[in-house]
Amino acid sequence: MRVRFVLPVVFAVAASCGRRTPASGSGAIVVYTAASVAIPIRAALDTFAVHQHVTVQQENGGSLDIARKLTELHEIPDVVVLADYDVFPKLLVPGQTTWYAEFARNRMVLAFTNTSKFASQVDSTNWPQILQRPGVQVGRANPDLDPNGYRTLLTMQLAERYYDQPGLYDKLMKLSPAKNVRPREADLVGVLQAGEFDYIWSYESLALATKLRYVTLPSAIDLGTPADTDLYARATVKVAGKTPKDTLTIKGKPIVYALSIPTGAPHPAAARTFVSFLLSREGRRLLRANKLDALDTPVIIGRGAPASVQAAVSAP
Repeated sequence: MRVRFVLPVVFAVAASCGRRTPASGSGAIVVYTAASVAIPIRAALDTFAVHQHVTVQQENGGSLDIARKLTELHEIPDVVVLADYDVFPKLLVPGQTTWYAEFARNRMVLAFTNTSKFASQVDSTNWPQILQRPGVQVGRANPDLDPNGYRTLLTMQLAERYYDQPGLYDKLMKLSPAKNVRPREADLVGVLQAGEFDYIWSYESLALATKLRYVTLPSAIDLGTPADTDLYARATVKVAGKTPKDTLTIKGKPIVYALSIPTGAPHPAAARTFVSFLLSREGRRLLRANKLDALDTPVIIGRGAPASVQAAVSAP
C-alpha cells in the first residue's frame, strides 16, 4: 500500500551552502544535510514542495562540522541529516536530540573521469599500484569534518590487511597530502572534474549521481557490507572531538545514514511532516531514484521519536 500524506503545510525549496535566516512570510524550515547526500535530499524536498507557504533552506556540510554547529555554535535547525549514524550518539544525544532514524546505506569507491591518468587501466584489483604511478593526484576529505574523510583512512587500513601489503596505508596517505585534502567529500567532485585530481575517495551514491566513473572496491574494505562488520571493526582512527582538546575514536563499520529532528527545532510540526514523508515508502522511492540506497525499513534508535515518524517507518 502506498503511503499518502495530506499536508497541512507545503514547502518551496531554496538550496544553500551558507548560513541563512528563515525566510519571511508564513515561516521556513532549515535542513542541515551531509553534503554527500544533498542531491537526493534536495530531490525529495523538490517533490515535497507543492506551494510556497513555507521555504525550506538546505544547508550542506560535513557531518562532524554540522554536529559542531549545534553543540558549539548553538545553531538549531529543524532537521539534521548525517552521513554517519554514529555521530548522533557520540556528539548529539542526549543534548541535542533523544532519537535518530537510520534510513540509508552506502559504500566507499575510488572515483575518476575519462581524463584521469590510467583511466583505461584501473580496476578493482590493480588500483593500489595505479595510484602509486608517477604524476597521479589523489584527493580525499578532511577526517575531522567529514565522515568520508575518516572512512577513507579506514578503507586504506583495511586495504593493507586485505592485500597483505605491509606499509600500504602509509603509501596511500602520501599520495593524498594536505594540499589534496578538501573539507567535504562533495568538494572533491568539482576538482576531479576540472582535472586537478585524477582520483578521489568517494561514495558510490555520489559517484552515480554526478556521473563519475569509479572502481568498485572489494566488499572486505568498502564499508558497505553488513556481513563484514567484524572485519571492518579491525580498523580504527582518531578524529577531533567535541572540543579542540578532545578526540573521538572511530571504528570501522558499515556506512549508514541517519537523521533526526533536534530538540528545540524552531518549526517542529513542519519538520515532523517532512521527516515522515522522507521515511515513507514514497520518500524511499525518491531517494533510490536519486542513487541513494534507502533501507527497506528505516530503524529508529532512542526515545521520543514523533508518532507520525514512527507510523511512517512502520507503514507497509
